[in-house]
Amino acid sequence: MAESCVARTRDGSEARDVTPLAGCVCGGRVYAMRLSMFDRRRAGALLHLGSLDAALGRGGRAFIDWLADAGYSVWQILPVGPTGADGSPYWVRSDYAGRFAFVDRQELPHAGGPEYDSFLASSGHWLTDYALFEALSAVRNWEPWWQWPADVRDREPAAMARVSKDLAGEIQRVKSEQFAFAVQWRKLREHARSRGVRLLGDLPFYVAPDSAETWSHRSMFQLDAAGRPTAVAGVPPDYFSADGQLWGNPLYDWQAIEADGFALWRNRIVQQLDRVDALRIDHFRALAAHWAVPAGAPNARGGEWRPTPGEKLMRLVQKELGDIPIVAEDLGVITDDVEALRKQFKMPGMKVLQFGFGGTGDNPHLPHMHERDCVVYTGTHDNDTTVGWYSTLDAETLSRVDYFLRLTPGAIPDALIRATLGSVAQLAVIPVQDLLRLGSDARMNTPGTSSGNWSWKLPAGALTPELARECLLQNKVYGRA
Repeated sequence: MAESCVARTRDGSEARDVTPLAGCVCGGRVYAMRLSMFDRRRAGALLHLGSLDAALGRGGRAFIDWLADAGYSVWQILPVGPTGADGSPYWVRSDYAGRFAFVDRQELPHAGGPEYDSFLASSGHWLTDYALFEALSAVRNWEPWWQWPADVRDREPAAMARVSKDLAGEIQRVKSEQFAFAVQWRKLREHARSRGVRLLGDLPFYVAPDSAETWSHRSMFQLDAAGRPTAVAGVPPDYFSADGQLWGNPLYDWQAIEADGFALWRNRIVQQLDRVDALRIDHFRALAAHWAVPAGAPNARGGEWRPTPGEKLMRLVQKELGDIPIVAEDLGVITDDVEALRKQFKMPGMKVLQFGFGGTGDNPHLPHMHERDCVVYTGTHDNDTTVGWYSTLDAETLSRVDYFLRLTPGAIPDALIRATLGSVAQLAVIPVQDLLRLGSDARMNTPGTSSGNWSWKLPAGALTPELARECLLQNKVYGRA
């Protein structure tokens, strides 16, 4: 435990299974209790909050109860920020706000009183700008902020005072929604803890071009005089796309961010770790170097790698928070500098069994090549379901899979799940679609496509007591229950 902070259980004994971050005051610093996630072998399930109805209320509690009954002690979620029209959780309109669609409408708190006042006071550093941003977006029919009148676009004081007064009612509505999100999130996390379930969150590396962050922290991004990106994010050609992936997010101005003491990024990490027990940084490799594509390019092929001062950033984060539970999404084009950065700060990487069968027996994604300090998956939200993946394999890869897993007809996805649970990795995570043995129609996302993603819903009644008992047995057999 960091410094002299010692957590206590209700009976007064020391709680060894916590990590300090923020919440109780110890020696002038503020901490909150995070439950350890990598203290022993654990199993987790991956499910987007958007796949549940009333995700922060009844739906989320029911899922947590099922996880606990099934021997799973980790729920991995996708980013929870407000999204654009396509619903992508990696295209958020705010680093700090939550997506109101996840709130249980039958359990809305009253937006008033001391708790509401406390929320406003603690969230003022982001909530004022975000509420005004959303209010302006709504009244201007959701056109991007760089198309707003110049005085509002450029945040001139007189214009800001005028629109804040004119849109006071809409601003209040947004603040009330964020209060509801915060209250329900706290209650859901408390329920998860009561059932022994940890939350593994996800931080998108970039924000959307049309976001409260780019509007209110314009100097921290590579934008032109009107607020449009001059260079955008993506990745070069890889497993998922022959043309690479052109994401279109504006790039950070890392020189300006470093000059500001990395405050923007440090605040991003602290905000997310205040919600969860551990955090996955999506596209972690961009902390070593990022792929920069000129704005307006037709695809990502014309980009180039540019260095990122990620080591300096993480040193500051470590100094401020101590050892922090971060999982590095280190998939795709990974170079030595990325591996060195991950290992320097003792961050578990990721292994995906679906990636393990396309080459030789020393493929790092194969179970016998895994390390204890990693998180292993059958597949991620960017992969097809295991049933869908298996059905589309070429003959050579199919023969490798069948031989390695000693498959008999109908053994997929169960055999790949067992191989994942049997890994030496401390944490094994199974997408719920694989637990339900679903095909490609249940796929969450197809990288490089802009429609038909992020919409899969958990079928009512699909997570049965019978399935929970089956999963509990598996988790016990592999020492993860």
